[in-house]
Amino acid sequence: MNEEQEQKSIQIRALLAFVLSAAILFLYSRYVVKPQAPKPPAAAVTVTSASIPAPAKGVVQATEPKPTAGASQHAIQSAAQEQTFLVESGNYLVSLSNRGAVVTSWTLKNYQDEIGRPLELVNPAAAPEAGFPFSYAPQSELNQNLFQVESSGGPPASTQQVRLHAPVTLTFRWSDGRVSARKSFRFSDDSYVVQVQSDLTRDGAPWPHLLTWRGGFGDFAVEDSARNVKTFYFDAAQNKIIRLDAKAAAKGPVDNVGNYLYAGVEDHYFAAAFLTENRGQPLTLQTTAVEAATSHESKKQPFASAAVGGAGDNRFLVYVGPKSLATLRAIQPQLAQLVDFGFFSFIAYPLFLMLTWTHHWLPNFGWAIVVVTVIINFILFPLKLKSMQSMKKMQRIQPLIKHINDKYKNLSMRDPKRQEQNKEVMELYQKYGVNPLGGCLPMLLQVPFFFAFYAVLNWSIEMRHMSWLWVKDLSAWDHLYLLPIAMVATQFFYQKMTPSTSADPAQQKMMQFMPLIMGFFFYRLPSGLVLYYLTSNLVGILQQWFINRLPEPELETGKLKHRPKLKANR
Repeated sequence: MNEEQEQKSIQIRALLAFVLSAAILFLYSRYVVKPQAPKPPAAAVTVTSASIPAPAKGVVQATEPKPTAGASQHAIQSAAQEQTFLVESGNYLVSLSNRGAVVTSWTLKNYQDEIGRPLELVNPAAAPEAGFPFSYAPQSELNQNLFQVESSGGPPASTQQVRLHAPVTLTFRWSDGRVSARKSFRFSDDSYVVQVQSDLTRDGAPWPHLLTWRGGFGDFAVEDSARNVKTFYFDAAQNKIIRLDAKAAAKGPVDNVGNYLYAGVEDHYFAAAFLTENRGQPLTLQTTAVEAATSHESKKQPFASAAVGGAGDNRFLVYVGPKSLATLRAIQPQLAQLVDFGFFSFIAYPLFLMLTWTHHWLPNFGWAIVVVTVIINFILFPLKLKSMQSMKKMQRIQPLIKHINDKYKNLSMRDPKRQEQNKEVMELYQKYGVNPLGGCLPMLLQVPFFFAFYAVLNWSIEMRHMSWLWVKDLSAWDHLYLLPIAMVATQFFYQKMTPSTSADPAQQKMMQFMPLIMGFFFYRLPSGLVLYYLTSNLVGILQQWFINRLPEPELETGKLKHRPKLKANR
């Protein structure tokens, strides 16, 4: 056996050994080590429910447990029945259950779903299986215990449903004599921030744990809602937010631990951010991929899910609400980074301010987009005029360029004489003062504004569900396709009016398909973005009509033998 064959044999044996080891580890963890599976919590109690549903089949009702031998002498605490507590403020209506001391519903009163109801941020289709928000992890068995409840407004009623108004503090306690658990939720009336404390001990020692939000978050009516949900943490050392999607946890839970300022879960327009009050203590974000259906999509999809904490006594200020720049910045300046305007944020943020300021004077954001687009196009008009003049000069020297190209057309692309061709063309540009890239300027100027508008429409909560004429939501695509069709039509007309910088008929013919290509890319983009591009086309047509009536620019040197008349694209 030669050296190469021997090397391949060693590699194959090493690979087989690795696969065999992995298989043994998998079989051992699957069939030998059997961790206790989490018990599904009882069905969620809705606001309109008149009674508490019975536990799921196979789930044993929690009873007062007896302390084991050698356990710490803590008083046994457990409730006799399951209760639901509805807490209402000016911003939200939150439903909590004493079974596990969890949140079963969190609706935002000032934001609506697609049919006008207060927006529900908890996924009711997934929570009974994946776990309700603020469940324990990994101590999932505690989520079935019945906690005793205390209210800052006095002893709560013994009825199955208790309605409270913020400001109020609810404290949940449970103990079996050895394990002691306590959670408290302090709700304020005029803020989206809730103060949450969670203490867990075992045999008197702190028991590190996490509080979860699994099975989805945010607006589930949007298309492909699972793709929009991400977990995040703010790394103070890098001064930026790190986001993770469900793919990051496709092979299992991913733990990120550090001195993070906050962590949580988000979708495009809403966030649940856990701001730690345990200063100097590492914060853990555990990201998992949870397969879940929604009330709008029966097929299960992987949702990025968060579990935050890591200490035996977790202290949080939990923000659950819209990703509004003003609101987030008032709570914590770094929290405003949840609104991600992307690479062109230096343009997107001023653009956002322009749109919101204009909206104060106009009835809706659609007309604000139109006005701001007109203003931007007229500010850039001097650069566009210079670019159009360069294109006209380029058009007038096309016969000379064609003459040079014809001279070398029979040469291969690798022929050294091709360098002479390029040299002659460049000398021609220099002689007549023509910038070959000048005609590209208008398109290049549109690129940053295009991405800036996209970021503003994609991330600004102010644009959500904003209508304009027949468009129901400027942040979603036009289901009637009228805006994309109008955009393609005006693009054709605009292109016909623009001077051609190429004498090649094949290239001119190819350019005629550009509006259709643009329509293909735009027809499922946010309507506000298509409205911006349509308005740019209309303003461009008006400006081009004015430019085409200006005298032709004089060439800087000499006169051409052939002075072709200025013609539109064919």
